[in-house]
Amino acid sequence: MAGKFETYTGSNGQHYFRLKAGNGEVILTSQGYKAKNDCASGIESVRKNSQRDGAFETKSASDGRHYFVLKATNGQVVGQSQMYKTESGCANGIASVTKNAPDAAVVEA
Repeated sequence: MAGKFETYTGSNGQHYFRLKAGNGEVILTSQGYKAKNDCASGIESVRKNSQRDGAFETKSASDGRHYFVLKATNGQVVGQSQMYKTESGCANGIASVTKNAPDAAVVEA
């Protein structure tokens, strides 16, 4: 199964997307966007930047878990991962975004 971007509207009225791997696991979530068009632009930014060297930045949470962010060329964060217990899990998440984002279908949740 291929990955997919799901778009949805939060309880705050803002628009969001999440990238799911082929197994249905959420691998990247967006910030909130006021306009649906901006949310679509965010998805295109993930498609493009997920293929760019240096676009992913790994971080550690205060509880020791790991996560990553995907940044656009201007340094703005366009998506954040879930939390991972290990660095290798985090690295696998990055690889999954790189693999799934370019050709993922966009569906409304």
